[in-house]
Amino acid sequence: MTAMKSFVDRLDHPVSVVTAAADGERAGCLVGFASQCSIRPARFVVWLSKANRTFRVACCAERLAVHLLGRDQHALAELFGGETGDSVDETGHHVDKFDRAAWTAGPGGVPVLDGVPAWFVGQVEGRTDAGDHVGFLLSPVAGEAGDRAGENLLRLSDVRDIVAGHPVD
Repeated sequence: MTAMKSFVDRLDHPVSVVTAAADGERAGCLVGFASQCSIRPARFVVWLSKANRTFRVACCAERLAVHLLGRDQHALAELFGGETGDSVDETGHHVDKFDRAAWTAGPGGVPVLDGVPAWFVGQVEGRTDAGDHVGFLLSPVAGEAGDRAGENLLRLSDVRDIVAGHPVD
């Protein structure tokens, strides 16, 4: 599928960090596949890798938070894209990315990252299996978006240097 790879390599859309909380666990990951998919009713879909711990937590979550990052937030993208919550620290606990990021509890306890240009929390309305990723259909319940003046979002081309926490085929 050389033509498909060439097509996809030309895309340079904003990346997102998706966070979830369920059953006393928090998780979050960098996401390259996400889009509005309906105007009325407002709907958005985020695609999570089945290999990712965030996927497993999201499967039990009622809500997910989706965050846009600014170009000056590469370190935050690296934290959520290059680290995995599947790793265990010296005390035997899962690595908690949220210990190294500023956040507050949003609706339903889902972690909302502080200082991002925009975010929303969405109610999970459905899931679609698409192979190695599952799409989570979200209906917005809360969110914040600051002034767009001078907005400079972090894009796929800005994060190509991040080595994924899980192997990517």
